[in-house]
Amino acid sequence: MIYRLGLDVGSTTAKIAVLDTNGALVYNAYRRHNTRVTEVVCTFFDEMREKLGRCRVSAMVTGSAGMGISEAARIPFVQEVVAASRLIFEKYPNVRTLVDLGGEDSKMIFFHPDRQPDIRMNGNCAGGTGAFIDQMAMLLNIPIEELNSLIEPAYTIYAIASRCGVFAKTDVQNLISREVSKSDIVASVFHAVAMQTMNTLARACDVAPKVMFCGGPFSFLPLLKDFFLKAMHLQPNDVVDADHPEIVSAHGAALMEAARLEVDADDLRRRIAEERVATAPRRNALPVLFANDAERERWLLHEKEVEMVKKVPVAGYRGARCYVGLDSGSTTTKIAIIGEDKELIYSYYAHNNGNPLYAVKSGLQEFADKLKAAGKSLKIAGSAVTGYGEDLIRAAFGIDHGVVETIAHYTAAHYLNENLSFVLDIGGQDMKAIFIKNGEISRVELNEACSSGCGSFVETFGKSLGFTAPQFAALACTATHPCDLGTRCTVFMNSKVKQSLRENATTADIAAGLSYSVVKNCLFKVLKFNDLQELGDNIVVQGGAFKNASIQRALEVVTGKKVTCSKIPELMGAYGAALIAMNGKA
Repeated sequence: MIYRLGLDVGSTTAKIAVLDTNGALVYNAYRRHNTRVTEVVCTFFDEMREKLGRCRVSAMVTGSAGMGISEAARIPFVQEVVAASRLIFEKYPNVRTLVDLGGEDSKMIFFHPDRQPDIRMNGNCAGGTGAFIDQMAMLLNIPIEELNSLIEPAYTIYAIASRCGVFAKTDVQNLISREVSKSDIVASVFHAVAMQTMNTLARACDVAPKVMFCGGPFSFLPLLKDFFLKAMHLQPNDVVDADHPEIVSAHGAALMEAARLEVDADDLRRRIAEERVATAPRRNALPVLFANDAERERWLLHEKEVEMVKKVPVAGYRGARCYVGLDSGSTTTKIAIIGEDKELIYSYYAHNNGNPLYAVKSGLQEFADKLKAAGKSLKIAGSAVTGYGEDLIRAAFGIDHGVVETIAHYTAAHYLNENLSFVLDIGGQDMKAIFIKNGEISRVELNEACSSGCGSFVETFGKSLGFTAPQFAALACTATHPCDLGTRCTVFMNSKVKQSLRENATTADIAAGLSYSVVKNCLFKVLKFNDLQELGDNIVVQGGAFKNASIQRALEVVTGKKVTCSKIPELMGAYGAALIAMNGKA
């Protein structure tokens, strides 16, 4: 028997459908690949062999990242909307509208009895897709599979910018800070996804029943369909349910009658595994962050050894006074408490979780508990606050000084290097570049709405691939062919990542490429440098993004300059505020 095999490799997931000679589905699977495309696809073949034994297959591949497998393993390729249309024609001829929501793309196909289907696809923007929902779930700290169960029968819809996760974060964070229920926030996210899809894809075309919904988000978040039906002004009986909505394109690829590859399944698996490795990308690779393991180890060891901020534990502090610096950011709270010799005696870093007042209170209470445990009593001789929540925190806690963020960061950087020429602060969602001439600030540049050059950009991408931020940073440092992903935003850059996957880039190469993108976005997109000599030779970097060693190293490679970074880059705004509190003026 020759089985018909359809393989769909998308930007975030891989799907397979295997049919017998009667067209019955005998094996299917759906899995997130987290850029480990070859590994996941080979797992499919292993499972298929266990179930069906050794067999021959007639294969075809589809999907936004499937072209790489097609080229490497010489398997015929079909565009995914063509594959999906094939399934509709053969299995569901009464469907007039297909809505397909993927990880980073969305499609609507309008079928007409008297002419060719009208196919609509999103462009480079992944707003309103599965990736968008993933980002919102991470922001809410809710597993994606639990979103569906949170929506209650009675909910309120709030406005959320669904163009992309970058813009939506501000809206969702605001809802969290207002203590809006998670049920209402999730409902608002689903509503935003539905409206984004309809506004961008269904324009000037009526949605006619019957309608079919397919793709992972609809398969695993069934209530999402209800929001689409409301946006379409349709009823549940206007829907035709696919047997396996998560594998529609793979199933369609298996049904295609065009030229196919007929081969032993074991040989095909071997071809995919071997050829994908053999065709690893070499074109357009950026310089490696480190020439070899020895260079990397020397650099990392040096960074670990050097510390310009002296630290003394509370129990070992011999002074009588201390100074409190607070940095209340949009998503995190940082506290730095210093002693009379500017030594750091206490630090605190925590996510606000929508309640910055509670975060500050918790940090100060922890400091008080440490003092009590050490049997000490210190006088707070000065305090200062900076950041997004400056006014709120200053009023609530009676803080002495409110400090502009750039001044706080400049103060901390100047403490590290008195000959300072340039300060770059990259936080979770914002960026500040400070130019110093003759010991004074001469120019300040801030990013606007885009957070592509910020810490959450890389962290979110790493999480979407199944890595913690430290793991993702460590991977980047081992890359042998860092990908050139450009300097566009997270959403637009997904197309670049897809292309890299097609060329068999490793996760390490993608991670290093993202680190380069953060740096290049900052230098050439936000700051618009023509001559990097404007930075001078005394560069200090700070902000949570620089806890990622690969970003710091990428900056050095791009600029050709050594940069200074403390071991507490994420706390430098708070540390600068504490120094200002010590000086007694903002």
